[in-house]
Order: sequence, then structure tokens, then C-alpha cells
Amino acid sequence: MNYSPFGNTGLRVSQIALGTANFGTGWGHGATAEECTAIFNAYAEAGGNFIDTADIYQFGQSEEIIGELLHDRRENFVLATKYTSGATPNADRLMTGNSRKAMVASLEGSLKRLKTERIDIFWVHHPDGLTPSEEIVRGLDDLARAGKILYAGLSNFPAWRIARAVTIAELTRAVPIAAAQFEHSLVHREPEADLFPAAKALGLGIVTWSPLGGGVLTGKYRNGEIGRAEKMGGRVFQAENSEQRTRILDTVLEIAGELETSPDRVAIAWAGIHGAIPMIGPRSLAQLQANIGAVSIKLSQEQAKRLDDVSKLVGVDPTASASGQDSSVSADKIVA
Repeated sequence: MNYSPFGNTGLRVSQIALGTANFGTGWGHGATAEECTAIFNAYAEAGGNFIDTADIYQFGQSEEIIGELLHDRRENFVLATKYTSGATPNADRLMTGNSRKAMVASLEGSLKRLKTERIDIFWVHHPDGLTPSEEIVRGLDDLARAGKILYAGLSNFPAWRIARAVTIAELTRAVPIAAAQFEHSLVHREPEADLFPAAKALGLGIVTWSPLGGGVLTGKYRNGEIGRAEKMGGRVFQAENSEQRTRILDTVLEIAGELETSPDRVAIAWAGIHGAIPMIGPRSLAQLQANIGAVSIKLSQEQAKRLDDVSKLVGVDPTASASGQDSSVSADKIVA
């Protein structure tokens, strides 16, 4: 596994991050503690050092499992978690959203579950449509000054809000907003119109989630297999519901055949050539082993161009993010 600097920080992170939304069974769909141990250890043995979780994942089970797995090797990993949605079903309104109260209470809960004294990267999971950027930035700065977080990041925020928060942090000399996280794949390239340019211009570390489009780019749904489309009620899933997406998957499968590899590796390898750290979210050891093999895939210029051409954005206005409209996402829709 190769390592690269993460934005303008001094962190050196592995080229693939491990997302742990499937660690636990609290949602009724996920991996047992034994399966999680096998996944985590295989990722570490492959050289992975970037672990991403959230308080909402499996209603806190993901953090609890990771807390056990990090015993005696905490400093070998960059540990990131998120807050906004709360760690329990039907969490109280004061424990959800991005207020400083929710931020502090959520962090304290995460620290206990993760059995650690600090979080390396603390993400605001998504906008709540209410809390102003000034409050978020001040709250993150207080946590950094208290030594409870090292870096701050924004997940699933529109480009204009990321730019505003970064500017507020700079002007107030608060802890910098160091990273951005958002969905990106061959079937979801909209972030290339605004989020990628903004994050790169601002010097942010970039993490992209769902590089497989919720599994559609593996081709498994064509074979009658099930996954997020059924087990998670279609959340964080990009269906093969257009002629373009059919052509995209056909091209991924063709290139996988040319390289004598699996389609998931082709899709992840493509996601990794855009200046971001793609984050995988395996539910089994077999999925982890397949996904992590993407680090050995070298797409030729011709193959990369075929993938770019077949998946190119259609009807997307690159200036749309300048409208000032908050693209808030409701808590029940975010699991990455």
C-alpha cells in the first residue's frame, strides 16, 4: 500500500481508507464482531492505516468494535469518526444536529466507545439545515484546544459551505478545516463540478465514499445477489437505472476482463486517480480482500479515458454550487 500526505496536514495516510458502517449488526445488516476482526486485521496487514467510523454506524456498535480492535495499536492508525445523527435510534433532538451541545455530547460518547482519549479527524457528518458555520467552527476549535480532536473535517457539505467554514476558521485563527468527505464514483461524478475544485484549491484532504456506487459497480446485482439495495432500504445505493449507467457497468466489466481482475478493483482504482482517498466499506473478509486488491491495479491511459468518457457528466452546471442553496441531507439518508 502506498501512502500520501493528507491535504495540508502532516498526516501520511494509506491510499485506501476503511469505512466501517458495516461493523456491527445494530441496523439488522452488517458484520459480526468476529467478521469485523478478520476484516480489520487483513486491512492492517495490507498496510492500511486510515479508519473511518461514525457514532450512528450500527447505533454505536461500529465504534465499540473498533475500540476493542485498536487495543495496543492505537497509534498505528489515523482514527476518524463523525457526529450529527446521534448514536441511538430516535435520538433526542438535543443529541442530533450540529449544535455545540450535540457536538460535545457526541464526541464524549465516541471517545468512550472507541476507548481513546482523542479523535484524529472529527467529521461533521452532514449539514443539519440549522446550525450556522460560525457555531460549528467555534465548537471544533474548543475541542481541539482541549486536546480531544486533532483535525476537523466536513462530510457531505456543499462546496460553498466548505469554503465559508474554511474562511471563518482562517479569519478567527480557529483549528483549520483540514478535510472534506463526499460521495464519488463512476455513477456519481457530480462532485467533480464543484467539490473537488473547491477542496483542492483550499488544500483539504479529500476522502470519497461509495466508490462502488453501493455495490452496483461490482456487477453483483446483475447476478441476482443482494446488498444495500435490499438490506438498507436502498440508502447510499446508485441503481443501474439508465442507459448510461448500463454502459458504465459494461465498460467496467470489459476492463476487468482485460486486466484479469474483478470489477470492484477497476472501479476503486479509477476513484483513486482523482486526488482523493477512496473509502471502501466491506461487510466480509472476501469483500475486503477483493477491494484492497485495487492498489495493484494500474489503469492504462486508454482504459482511464474509456471510463471517463462513458461516465462523463451530462447536464451538470459547474456553477450550480454558487447559488448559495444549502444541500442539506436528512439524517436518515446518510450512512457513509
